[in-house]
Order: sequence, then C-alpha cells, then structure tokens
Amino acid sequence: MGQSGDTPTFAVDNIATWCRTELPESFPNATELMIVADCGGSNNVRSRVWKRDLQEKVADALNLVVTVCHYPTGTSKWNPIEHRLFSEISKTWAGCPLRSFDDILHYISDTKTETGLTVQAHLITQKYETGVKVPDHEMDALNVRFHDLCPQWNYTIYPRPNPRPI
Repeated sequence: MGQSGDTPTFAVDNIATWCRTELPESFPNATELMIVADCGGSNNVRSRVWKRDLQEKVADALNLVVTVCHYPTGTSKWNPIEHRLFSEISKTWAGCPLRSFDDILHYISDTKTETGLTVQAHLITQKYETGVKVPDHEMDALNVRFHDLCPQWNYTIYPRPNPRPI
C-alpha cells in the first residue's frame, strides 16, 4: 500500500521486492515470472515506464524472463485476483472507518478467505513522481518481444546480456 501516486514505478518496485523476498522462498528455481494485469492504471498496457522498469528492475536486475498478459479494457472484472483477494479485503473492512494507514494495514492483514488465503501488507512511504517520460532510445533498448496473439496486450521481456546499471 502506498501513500504516493499509483505510478508504474511504484507497481514495479513492489513486484521487484516480492521477487527478491518471496520468490526464492516459494519458487527457488524460478527463472520466469508471469504477470496478469489490467489495461489501466499503473500497469497500463501503453505505459513506457511500466515496460522500462520491468526490464531494468525485474528482468535485468533479477535475471528473470517476465511475461505480461493484460486483460483487455473493461474485462479486469474477470481477473481471479479481483475476486479472490480484493473482494475479501472489501468484506473485511466493510463499515469500518479507514482513518489512518495503520487502520487500513490492520484490516488488510486481517483478511482471510474460507480457503485459507491470507494477505500481507506493508506501507510504502516513498514518494513516486508522476508524469515520467521514457524517450524512444530507451524503449528501443528494451529486450521485449510481442506475442503473435494480441501483441498489444501480451509480451515477454527478457534479461539483456549486458544490462546498464540502475
């Protein structure tokens, strides 16, 4: 949970943190990551910052092949995470005043589904800049391959052989 703008950098920083902390524990031999995302917001299908940051902070930095599949516009309601996770969080804090970040974190962390899914949450205090632009030469340097099927929504980002430092 953040207290700054919902930016692509915020989203990717959290994905990278999860990959550094949770991935080795749960999937120690993982070499690939698949992200299913909606088409809007911080992980917008057209976001150049999203793609650049995934390249630098996940694919290059963690040597992971990252496949992204976006739900088409207006269809994110079929995202299983929306149904299994966010709906349960909404039920947990229904009717509760959300007066502070501590309250919100408490309610999120108290969420548990009937099948045993629990939620971990933490507050990100870093301020994220909005309106960041990625120039064409940086986009050209990405190691991204668009899929044959719906290439505007499906692509894979491969680690670069000699990534530039972040």
